[in-house]
Amino acid sequence: MIAFRGRWTPDDRAASIYQYLSFEVPPSCVGVRVALSYDRSAGVLDLGCLDPLGWRGWSGGARSVVLLGESASTPGYLDRGVPAGEWAVVLGLHRLASAGVPYEVTVTFGAVDVTAPAVPPVPPPGAARPPRRDLPSADGLHWLAGDLHAHTVHSDGGLTVPELAALGVEQGLDFLAVTDHNTVSHHAELAGVRSDIELIPGQELTTADGHANAFGDIGWIDFRRPASSWVDEVAGRGGVLSINHPIGYDCAWRHPLNAPIPYAEVWHSSWSDRRDGGALAWWQAAGLPVPVGGSDWHRPGSDARPGTPTTWIACADGDVLGGLAAGRTAISAGRDAPVLLRVGDELVAVDADGAMLVCPDGRRTPVRGSRAGFADHPEPHLLETDDRTVIAIAA
Repeated sequence: MIAFRGRWTPDDRAASIYQYLSFEVPPSCVGVRVALSYDRSAGVLDLGCLDPLGWRGWSGGARSVVLLGESASTPGYLDRGVPAGEWAVVLGLHRLASAGVPYEVTVTFGAVDVTAPAVPPVPPPGAARPPRRDLPSADGLHWLAGDLHAHTVHSDGGLTVPELAALGVEQGLDFLAVTDHNTVSHHAELAGVRSDIELIPGQELTTADGHANAFGDIGWIDFRRPASSWVDEVAGRGGVLSINHPIGYDCAWRHPLNAPIPYAEVWHSSWSDRRDGGALAWWQAAGLPVPVGGSDWHRPGSDARPGTPTTWIACADGDVLGGLAAGRTAISAGRDAPVLLRVGDELVAVDADGAMLVCPDGRRTPVRGSRAGFADHPEPHLLETDDRTVIAIAA
């Protein structure tokens, strides 16, 4: 066993948020157990691991023990055996008291028993899907309903990938992005879990100064690098990057960027009082990036259910990421809630009789009828109720 003990101080965090404890894994080793203990009343430490092949995985603050074996690893960590050579425990100094945080990390070699399944469990029985909505769309496009922000046991979520997929089907969703924190270990499970919902590979790049989702089967993005590099790296690999909950309390976006923000989670489930214009003020100040929504689902009983809000994407041949990359999005409070859609050269409000169409310059037009079309409105628009509650957004 190898033990690391000490105290992390604000000076350490000022030098580098990420600290590395290196150790050697001998040849023929069959397993590595990493355990972190610290005074949780004095701060928050995040846990991750590197092996000789590179980034192995991340637990953040969700787990204090990680098991890495020959054929299975703790969720959140890649399954690629136990290569001999130099490894490192990665600690993120997320929050520290002024007096510092005493800690101990122990590394033990030998067989490990990974209690979580090494392969996806048998998917739950098919859930009943509510009938799809009849929504107007431009020729060659079809509106699909989904959620672009959800978590599983691969980070700090409570459901397995198949369980999350089943929940998405029950909510009537066509797609669901699985965006576990700082890891892509869940990507290997996504294909083929179910045929009646598309699971989009994602990674939530999670730092103390803000979070962003990288969408697409593009490999792992190094969240430790400056956020200004994420946009180009994700785009260069064929993915889409969206800033998450930009005014979300201690997770608010504070990173500087060298280019305009491309996409933003304007509507996050934490926006509980949609008369509060803070999210919209940020969106407008940021130059109206392509808007998306996300429930940020973690576990039953603690979060909004998947699809709350619902992100709608106008897709050609079911290509969700292609529609997202083209900026064809809309957001509603739920799958069956009033929605504002861009259809060709006009906006169409569906099931929003009595609402108000709000233009970027503040002009307002009453909505009359269950389907109302508005020509010559090329920019992003909102639907509001009479008390200024936002009920829909269209890109």
